[in-house]
Amino acid sequence: MNLRQIETFYWAAKLGSFSAAAERMNATQSTVSMRILEIERDFGVALFDRVQRTARLTPKGRDLLRYAEEILRISAEMRMRVADESATQGVVRMGVVEMISLTWLPRLVKAVHEHYPKISLELDEALTQDLVTRLNQGTLDLILAPGRVAGYNTSPVSLGSVKFSWMASPRLPLPGKVLKPRDLQNFPIIGLSQESYHYKSIEDWFHAGNANFRRIDTCKSLGVAASLAAAGLGITLLPEQFYAREIKAKQLRVIETAPQFNPVEFTATSSTEGIRPIARKIAALAAAVSNFEKHPAKLPKAG
Repeated sequence: MNLRQIETFYWAAKLGSFSAAAERMNATQSTVSMRILEIERDFGVALFDRVQRTARLTPKGRDLLRYAEEILRISAEMRMRVADESATQGVVRMGVVEMISLTWLPRLVKAVHEHYPKISLELDEALTQDLVTRLNQGTLDLILAPGRVAGYNTSPVSLGSVKFSWMASPRLPLPGKVLKPRDLQNFPIIGLSQESYHYKSIEDWFHAGNANFRRIDTCKSLGVAASLAAAGLGITLLPEQFYAREIKAKQLRVIETAPQFNPVEFTATSSTEGIRPIARKIAALAAAVSNFEKHPAKLPKAG
């Protein structure tokens, strides 16, 4: 039994199918099946229940998974501690939200390649909930997203915080006063999809003011939301720091509201159960290159 076979078994067990393990390891499904069969022959036991359509572990398979996780973790940590950083190699799958893609992600990619020239990054932009799900499933090594991922098995690193405010076109006829949730509930709202942190923030703000928005149009991009708001089609929640040019050009204006939104903390989160210590190294690099506000007040954890 060799390390490659152990890693193949680990991903088949973790992802629940031989095909998913093959995709993760850039191998064919027949190669995955062969490696696992070789381990089973070596131990003389079945590791997967092949009656099921998914890769369900047998009791002996569950026993082996615990050892496989430890072996792979020790192997990766040994390489990280003993080898020169420039010798670290492999693929790191990193999920990011749009906010980071549009700001300092290029600096992070550059920093990763400078420190770890043999590491390849597989980047995936998606909404927060999708990224969290995939981190928990093991298909992502690291996610950069708003809020703190709930659970004892994650290792978050703060990336700083960002102030969000309600914005709209100066042409939109809004009352000339500090506005409360009830003042805005009849205006069309523009938000990201219901699975997003953005949508939940909007919903919570209205509910806290005993109000309910009349209508919300959803999209998957802050850029689209800003464009729709600038066209006078509704109000949306945007980060002031990154829309200063549009505010200066009077394409958008900040709406004075009470209460204001708490700054949103962003984090780089990896799984403590993961077998890739490099993910935690990249999380530290992300914290170093982030240009978000670095000394936020104590923020509530994301629910």
